Amino acid sequence: MNNTQIKEYLNYFIEQYFQEIENLPSSDILKIADSSQLEKIKNINIPNEGRKIQEVINEMIEDVYDYRGKVDHPRFFGFVPGPADITSWIGDVMTSAYNLHTASWMISSGASCIEKKLIEWLSKKVGYDTTKSVGLFVSGGSMANITALVTARDNKLSPETFHLGVAYVSDQTHSSIKKALKIAGISPQNIRKISSDLNYKMNISELERTIQEDILKGLKPFVIIASAGTTNTGSIDPMYKISNVCSKYKLWMHVDGAYGASILLSQNYNNLLNGIENADSLSWDAHKWLFQTYACGVVIVKDKNNSVNSFSENPEYLRDLDVDNGLINYGNIGMELTRPARYLKLWTTLQTLGTDEISRRIEYGINITEYVEELLEGLDNWEIISKPSLAIINFRYAPCGISQKQIEDINNNISKLMLQSNYAGIFTTVLNNKVVLRMCCINHETTKEDIKNTIAKLDEFAKKLLEDMVTLVI
Repeated sequence: MNNTQIKEYLNYFIEQYFQEIENLPSSDILKIADSSQLEKIKNINIPNEGRKIQEVINEMIEDVYDYRGKVDHPRFFGFVPGPADITSWIGDVMTSAYNLHTASWMISSGASCIEKKLIEWLSKKVGYDTTKSVGLFVSGGSMANITALVTARDNKLSPETFHLGVAYVSDQTHSSIKKALKIAGISPQNIRKISSDLNYKMNISELERTIQEDILKGLKPFVIIASAGTTNTGSIDPMYKISNVCSKYKLWMHVDGAYGASILLSQNYNNLLNGIENADSLSWDAHKWLFQTYACGVVIVKDKNNSVNSFSENPEYLRDLDVDNGLINYGNIGMELTRPARYLKLWTTLQTLGTDEISRRIEYGINITEYVEELLEGLDNWEIISKPSLAIINFRYAPCGISQKQIEDINNNISKLMLQSNYAGIFTTVLNNKVVLRMCCINHETTKEDIKNTIAKLDEFAKKLLEDMVTLVI
């Protein structure tokens, strides 16, 4: 292919892509490949001789990309949606085109300068002293958490005492934390799960009591993981109280802010994370509430010396890459040596939209979730299980006169019927042994009409399921 043909094919793909984007609000939420489609994909062989690129593009669009959950759909409320802004996509395309390798300053000085500037800007939002803090962009919260927890382990334990190290999480902590601790060499039996209170925040009295018991056993408590926006409920653990406990017992405080740290960019709600400045480290996903394409996460550590001590290696074949004068070889402060410039798309978005628009979009998610609550409170038999917190709300249909098992079945089936209708993506979770419906509303293109119609459909499905259940009993 020559350059003219390549540009022609790229223009063709862009035309196809934008046609789909324009029709997104009226399209299905979820399309799962059935057995015949999977068989079709399996039968695509790796050819000895290449094929025409347009043929491959069409095949990918029709047979691969079309079968997905549209996490950018304005009525996809499951998990944490991915409403990536088009400016992030543009930044991603440009970065892939230039194929930057960003482990060292020498071979990516321009990009590394932007990474350093973004880390300092985000650190300032956290409340860190930017002359002392450090961070780097990683694939997401899982990698950010393991990077931070390895740093915590090396700071608070010696190799001889790794087996004695104890970590403290809540019953709402994300599963990536336990995975990260296991990879870091912390035995599952030394990961303490602290209960949460009625607002799904870590129980501080139980936390401190458990730490004291572990010290008496001869163990070495070393880290507490606080959540800034749990996946289930959007709840925020009590930052000041946890930091006080950490200070008292000389523990590392890590905040999993993969979802909720983005509230720091809100002009009116950033105070919700007061106390986060006391954390020793923080994970933060830009591909969640900062409207980035996958994958774009960041880990920030309060004291740069801790990261260097955990990850810096200087093999002889990299000796020409050494830098000073405050410059950073990012391959020395994290696990990846070969690493892409994930942050340039975030830079593109921030430069294009500006922080006022980012703040507006974040706050819109909070306001639209409060509208969900308002609508539910106006309907019979609906129960709010967790009030709106960081644009997440949990609720269930719970009419009187039927058993808890029947209530559980109804709510499971409400979710299934909604997904089958392909109008909205609403899934279930479990809170305090109750099956509940959960909505995460962070897409700024979700309209009040979308919310109103979604709640109306939920109520319609619920009433029909209840009617069928009563009919069966009779």
